[in-house]
Amino acid sequence: MTTLTPDLLRKMHAWWRAANYLSVGQIYLHANPLLEEPLTLAHIKPRLLGHWGTTPGLNLLYVHLNRLIREHDLDMINVIGPGHGGPGLVASTYLEGTYTETYPDISRDRDGMRKLFRQFSWPGGIPSHVAPETPGSIHEGGELGYSLAHAYGAAFDNPDLIVACIVGDGEAETGALATSWHSNKFLNPARDGAVLPILHLNGFKIANPTVLARIGREDLTALLRGYGHEPHFVVGDDPMTVHQQLAQTLDAVLAQIHTIQAAARAPHAPIPASLPRWPMIVLQTPKGWTGPKEVDGLPVEGTWRAHQVPITQFTNAEHIRQLEDWMRSYAPQELFDANGRFREEFAALAPTGNRRMGANPHANGGALLAPLVMPDFRDFAVPVSVPGGTMGESTRVLGTFLAEVMRRNTGSANFRLFGPDETASNRLGAVVEVAGKAWMAGIDAVDLNLSADGRVMEVLSEHLCEGWLEGYLLTGRHGLFSCYEAFVHIIDSMFNQHAKWLEVCRQIPWRLPIASLNYLLTSHVWQQDHNGFSHQDPGFIDVVANKKADVVRIYLAPDANCLLSIADHCLRSRNYVNLIIAGKAPALQWLDIESAAHHCAVGAGIWPWASNDSGDAQGGPDVVMACAGDVPTLETLAAVALLRGYVPDIRIRVVNVVDLMALQPQSEHPHGLDDDAFDAMFTLDRPVVFAFHGYPGLIHRLTYRRHNHDNLHVRGYKEEGTTTTAFDMVVLNNIDRYQLALDAIRRIPRLAHLVDDATRRYEASITRHKAYISEHGEDLPEVRDWRWPA
Repeated sequence: MTTLTPDLLRKMHAWWRAANYLSVGQIYLHANPLLEEPLTLAHIKPRLLGHWGTTPGLNLLYVHLNRLIREHDLDMINVIGPGHGGPGLVASTYLEGTYTETYPDISRDRDGMRKLFRQFSWPGGIPSHVAPETPGSIHEGGELGYSLAHAYGAAFDNPDLIVACIVGDGEAETGALATSWHSNKFLNPARDGAVLPILHLNGFKIANPTVLARIGREDLTALLRGYGHEPHFVVGDDPMTVHQQLAQTLDAVLAQIHTIQAAARAPHAPIPASLPRWPMIVLQTPKGWTGPKEVDGLPVEGTWRAHQVPITQFTNAEHIRQLEDWMRSYAPQELFDANGRFREEFAALAPTGNRRMGANPHANGGALLAPLVMPDFRDFAVPVSVPGGTMGESTRVLGTFLAEVMRRNTGSANFRLFGPDETASNRLGAVVEVAGKAWMAGIDAVDLNLSADGRVMEVLSEHLCEGWLEGYLLTGRHGLFSCYEAFVHIIDSMFNQHAKWLEVCRQIPWRLPIASLNYLLTSHVWQQDHNGFSHQDPGFIDVVANKKADVVRIYLAPDANCLLSIADHCLRSRNYVNLIIAGKAPALQWLDIESAAHHCAVGAGIWPWASNDSGDAQGGPDVVMACAGDVPTLETLAAVALLRGYVPDIRIRVVNVVDLMALQPQSEHPHGLDDDAFDAMFTLDRPVVFAFHGYPGLIHRLTYRRHNHDNLHVRGYKEEGTTTTAFDMVVLNNIDRYQLALDAIRRIPRLAHLVDDATRRYEASITRHKAYISEHGEDLPEVRDWRWPA
């Protein structure tokens, strides 16, 4: 085993002290960065924010990973689970020079150090997390649980990359992280990079001990081995001993990683009989190591009190003196010269160029992003000679397109499909046939399409699929996440964090655009009649719509050809979250491919073949029947057909919305229709009956500033569901064709005399429907077999 020489040990310890000093300075000071005068209250920030407890461990690991990179010329990035250790990562990137290269105003001298300190958790400065502003970061850990999934996502298809992933022991208690340990069953050492998990076991969360710190070495070892890892423990509180242990352990685990990879990459290497047991490290050191031992007579170092800011009150001189003693314990005059520059003998420990973790291009994925090789989506179109004359399964059609995308990009290894065990259920099986499903564990005779070389990622954890995909995108690749609509809510918060990351990155010039995060939600609310109420929820649309307009896009495909056009656009886009909603069941197809492409490009439009208003010459339409979503479109068109039978001279305009954000004014969203276009479509004064896929309130929210909003009546999901028939689902939520037709008659002034008869007819239709499904267990033939009249 390697033992650090006394000189190297001295230098590495100096780096660690310097990083700790800079970390404490960021938390506490806005002036006097080198302590060139006695510390006073005037030098201390009035608002103390940040987290100290995890930071010394992060700083220790950074300098040791630097040694490993230098000695072995490694391509390595660092994913930080304890994201509140932001001051540590800022400090280390400052010491290695990447921070100043990224932000020249934060110079490597006294004035730059003062600015470095002042900006931290300061208005107009930087957050306390390992945020997008931090060079080398692909992961903000303000919300815990996602580091390990991101790390594996980064390693997929990156054969030369090693991702060091520091997992906080508090973070390890989250469900997302607990599941992420299984990622090693999907990592192929022959073609993927490696992940080195480092469990940072410092014992405490904000106010409580951590579970993994209290279960004992034997149980923790058994747990981690059960997950498929070989844990190596580094334990202690004496810095020099821990330095030597950690250096020896890192050398050992790197050798193990290289052994696993070499065996898998040897010419004609046989398929291993069992999964490789990947190494990991458990680093057990005191919480808040090297900080105050106690404050006001209460223990701090090694306790939960070290988690955030150990000294919080400066109303007396003793606390100021204690902070000064703490900072001077790192001997800053030995670390920085008279001008505040990190002494060269210590700075030379950093790798150079892009080997520095703060400068590694994998941590700025847009720098490596290559566009997908895309087929022409028109080649996969469903032939539609007349609207409604063809049946098709939208997602099955999309699957053939995605399979060709996969085929054309297999060589470049920059596209994967992610989904929680639902790829076949969601009718995307064509992709599996082309690419196979990634799987490194045992394969039985009954298994289909499992392969170590598979590119479809399936595991029954939405958290894990989302995290893998985010890590894959953030390091410069492309992908798509397919999920049942009701259960994508499991990753609401992960979506929130990624959308916030993208929003911040748009304001950071050096963060280059990455491929968009693309969601395909199917098996949606209106197609979950058989699975019941638990599977019926379209609310993810609302979650996405809450985010900034320059980040999110929402598309509701009325048919397969529109879905093809939408998917092509989304896969080519950058720096967005694209939400695509489309059904998988056989359904009527409305638009030919060129009409679909034009419709999707505009985002909303009048369907003239379904409309019979003659424009202003006859006073315009009596009613606008609008729709967004495949089942609402079907019910709207069926209602239009009914209305023409009920009232032969009725004038109806049908408007379909495919890009939901087109409903907003242009001042609110770049996809918004301008007022003239919106008014020309929806009129200034006619009733609008709008059938919407999701919760009705969202349409009102998007259109409340439009001229004709007062005449807008929206039908959508209203939290009524059960196990029933498909048509009964729309009846339960009053979005069925009979209800929509009645709504139109009720809102057209000249038809007031027909309202009573129309109401009775509606009630009779619903009664007949209910009686039929109760007796036969399926929908009325007139509903099941309905077609748009030629």
